[in-house]
Amino acid sequence: MNAVHAHIPYPRVGDYLHYLKKHRLDLEIYFPASSLDELRPDDPYVLKESLDYNPSISIHAPFMDMSPGAVDSKVRDVTAQRFSHVMDIAEVLSPKAVVFHSGYEKWKYGHRPDIWLEGSLRTWKPLIERADGLGVKIAIENIFEDEPSNLRLLMEELHSRSFGICFDTGHCNLFTIVPLKRWLDELKPYIFELHLHDNDKTADQHLPIGDGTFDFEGLFYALRGADCLCTVEAHSPEGVMKSIERLKGHITRVRPGS
Repeated sequence: MNAVHAHIPYPRVGDYLHYLKKHRLDLEIYFPASSLDELRPDDPYVLKESLDYNPSISIHAPFMDMSPGAVDSKVRDVTAQRFSHVMDIAEVLSPKAVVFHSGYEKWKYGHRPDIWLEGSLRTWKPLIERADGLGVKIAIENIFEDEPSNLRLLMEELHSRSFGICFDTGHCNLFTIVPLKRWLDELKPYIFELHLHDNDKTADQHLPIGDGTFDFEGLFYALRGADCLCTVEAHSPEGVMKSIERLKGHITRVRPGS
């Protein structure tokens, strides 16, 4: 594992700036749509200057109401505009990766991932071209998927080194109807980021690693030797630090040759 980022919403960076600098935390910065609406052209540069300890950065794009695979072209257009704005920010911050949600829900698409896939290809192809030019990777995160086949189809169709999977442990734990092994068998070649948080399968609780029921031992054993960016998504400073310490233990136990 090559980096450990802590997830933080852009509006909270200023509130926690002293804490971030004190612990020299690498960051995944989430830009909700409301922040994009208020963002001034100079704000990404101001943000970069404020993070003067030079952390490794990734970006999380807005996801509420976003639908990259929408059948309605106008909905896809709005989604593409939001995503393009995020790539403008990426041009300033030079993140390792930009995370987007897949937007797939089997009930909404009538168990027809091919319908979602058609719209998705229209959305992602121009963004991949831009990511290639910036030297940035795009990571597609599972959320409401209860099995991985639609994500595998998307990866196979686009087949780009700049385009891969952000595997979210909490979402998998909450929604999956298949074993973890199937997720990893189908997606492992494409995973280059992990979102690490836990729950007890009743809600998307964003607990620290090990405070819920997800099989982190099995995950890290299956991914041993992989070159992944790890993002911890506990929703408190204490939970973030607890997750980072527990993550170190998992990685040490499955390190190749150990």
